[in-house]
Amino acid sequence: MRFLRRSTTDTAAEEPETAEAVDVAGKAYTPGKGKATPKRREAEAKRRGPVAPPPTTMREAMKRNKELRKANPQSKEDRRAAAKARRDAMMRGDDKALLPRDRGPVKRYVRDLVDSRRNLLGLFMPLAIVVFLALLVPLPQVQSYITLLCTAMLLVMAIEGFVNGRKIAKLVREKFPKEPVNGRSIGWYAFVRASQIRRLRMPKPRLKPGDPIPD
Repeated sequence: MRFLRRSTTDTAAEEPETAEAVDVAGKAYTPGKGKATPKRREAEAKRRGPVAPPPTTMREAMKRNKELRKANPQSKEDRRAAAKARRDAMMRGDDKALLPRDRGPVKRYVRDLVDSRRNLLGLFMPLAIVVFLALLVPLPQVQSYITLLCTAMLLVMAIEGFVNGRKIAKLVREKFPKEPVNGRSIGWYAFVRASQIRRLRMPKPRLKPGDPIPD
């Protein structure tokens, strides 16, 4: 019955083959990661960190531009060209270049409403200059008359700004019935826009006084 047993020599001869097969299988097998490989864009964004929110004020935008200039030094010509391109885009009313307070069709419509009318509020800044010059006049009687006149003008401007703000908020609600409209915010935005000199308004007015509002 000896032929039923396997000899020790045969067993020893097969052991290296089995070990070699296991070794080959181990080299060929690569365990899964358990998740999808991230894309190159996602990996670069993760290395850079979270994206900073857009600036909400002009001062914050200027501060961020200053920090970017320190981190990425460029020539004066390149910085001037980039600043001019941004300013031109803002003057054109490009939403991507505007501050968040000026973006969107609602704010564009408010600007058109203000720019298509003549407002006494447009004399606010010149009136402030007149008041400053009146303080330099050495005649008290002249100062009192100018002060009284400027006070009356300011009162009329405030009433006009309040009335126009309510009208503009009503027109905005009718134009954009699905948009959440804050009457105070819209009125104040229109007040500030109307109090600026037309040539200094940003974005640049698309309409002249008396022009119809585009649809």
